[in-house]
Amino acid sequence: MPRISRVDRAAAPPEVAEVYDHFMKVRGNIPNMFRTVAHRPEIMRTMVAHFRAVMETGTVPAKLKELIIVRTTQINRCEY
Repeated sequence: MPRISRVDRAAAPPEVAEVYDHFMKVRGNIPNMFRTVAHRPEIMRTMVAHFRAVMETGTVPAKLKELIIVRTTQINRCEY
């Protein structure tokens, strides 16, 4: 069980629910890091802006970016 709870969609305030809906539409899931930081919507907004800048711009396909993220976590032995 995580030490910091994750905010479920049903319990999310409107500004967080809007972000969740965007992730569901674009990715088909809500990354756990955003479900956790949703306790602090003001911080979540900046994280979302950064995440979108990385994942939704540039010439590298999003799927390749995701694979790079997964491989980096494997190399660093990160359970996430």
